[in-house]
Amino acid sequence: MWKLAAHLAILGILAFSQPVSAEDQATGKPAGKTSAALKFKVQSLEGKEVDLAQYQGKVVLVVNVASKCGLTPQYEALESLYEKYNGQGLVILGFPCNQFRGQEPGGAEEIRKFCTTNYKVTFPLMAKVEVNGPAACDLYKYLKALDAKPKGVGDISWNFEKFVIGRDGKVVARFQPRTTPDAAEVISVIEKELAKK
Repeated sequence: MWKLAAHLAILGILAFSQPVSAEDQATGKPAGKTSAALKFKVQSLEGKEVDLAQYQGKVVLVVNVASKCGLTPQYEALESLYEKYNGQGLVILGFPCNQFRGQEPGGAEEIRKFCTTNYKVTFPLMAKVEVNGPAACDLYKYLKALDAKPKGVGDISWNFEKFVIGRDGKVVARFQPRTTPDAAEVISVIEKELAKK
């Protein structure tokens, strides 16, 4: 019985293995594969499909945002980060969420206007999502299940919780909402990941 299981396991590995090109070997990327963290498709704030696979090879900061929260001024630091590091490969993805005391009540147009008028946001904003509970979007279900330090596994605790995805597509850090985007520990992780060409 165990021999049959072993043979099936080997066949499964062979079925999912792919040849690695010289370019993929040089960059360390899996051949033709998107990392688990970027395998999702989401909607932009304007309702267009966004395939997160397009960000493979970038450093991605994923943040659940809200317009009427005490932490909303973090938009300013997020935009500063984006302006400073985008040319080096940083992408910031903002996911509006209304699950925390109804602090993101507006529709797409209202959210866009608020962000551009008050904080001159230019980084990509996605459609409003739920981040906790059975209706949580698939990306957040995946992110919350990871034991990413320093916060660890579990539900999103409030607006402006942050996940950093490295160039290799692996989630390398998760920061509490009150840890600002320009905090030394956040900058350190981002710069370390950006240095990995």
